[in-house]
Amino acid sequence: MTDNTRTSTAAGEIPPAVIEFAGKMYNAARTGDMDVFQQALPAGLPANMRNEKGDTLVMLAAYHGHAPLVKLLIQHGADPNILNDRGQSPLAGAVFKNEPEVIEALLDGGADPDYGSPSAMETITLFKQEEKWKGKFESSPGRGKAASG
Repeated sequence: MTDNTRTSTAAGEIPPAVIEFAGKMYNAARTGDMDVFQQALPAGLPANMRNEKGDTLVMLAAYHGHAPLVKLLIQHGADPNILNDRGQSPLAGAVFKNEPEVIEALLDGGADPDYGSPSAMETITLFKQEEKWKGKFESSPGRGKAASG
């Protein structure tokens, strides 16, 4: 029997092929590889899968400036308000990276500008972007929804 034909897996042990596949998905999110996700999401890839730092596919795509991928992930059920292990939101990351198209995609997808630590609302103040984003954040449809439940 080879390693690839295991008939059982110890509790908590993830097969190496699964780890390798997940790594490829995280890298594809970082590079904005739409083709990969246009195939994988309809085939059952969990839109909210998280890496070892708690970063979702949306977080990785947002942080690396891939607005079309952020939209696609949200269309396939990804939650734009999942915080990573440091309490950061994809929206705050997009503000930090100054990615206006990603910010718009996240707001359209229901991102809550008041959620996370620091929140995206706090981040626009920190980076002196209130003039550009404050009104849009205050009127965004997702505002207050993540923090309240």
